[in-house]
Amino acid sequence: MDEHRDITLAKKHIYRMTPQRKVILEEVRKMNNHPSADEIYEAVRKKLPRISLGTVYRNLEILSEQGEIQKLELTDSVNRYDWDTRKHYHIRCVRCGRVDNAPIAPMQQLENELYGATVFTILGHRLEFIGLCPECSKKLSCLKNNPPDK
Repeated sequence: MDEHRDITLAKKHIYRMTPQRKVILEEVRKMNNHPSADEIYEAVRKKLPRISLGTVYRNLEILSEQGEIQKLELTDSVNRYDWDTRKHYHIRCVRCGRVDNAPIAPMQQLENELYGATVFTILGHRLEFIGLCPECSKKLSCLKNNPPDK
């Protein structure tokens, strides 16, 4: 675990905080909806109209590597980004793709149990919950109760 932390700290010192990177980080921190790179790009363009999507993607990768933001690589979804870098879980709507924080504490015990039971060096774990957000649940419920005419 310390080796992973040391690598992260080493990467943190490689990149300086450019003006573009600073604006991208500020925009991610303003958004509470786990935005995609495209959504971040649209927000950043309001302040930096000449920035390219490629620049946003590269800087999101760097900010993620540095531990400034968290990159969410969710199943069947575009990568999303989270300003909250503490360990926590997410829940994704399988219909619309909305991502929220799952309101449960991280399961450190799971990593601890696996640590002695495998030859792998455990660096962490990902747990993704899937379901239907309230809006999609409501829409599906309405469709069940009132099927469209053929």
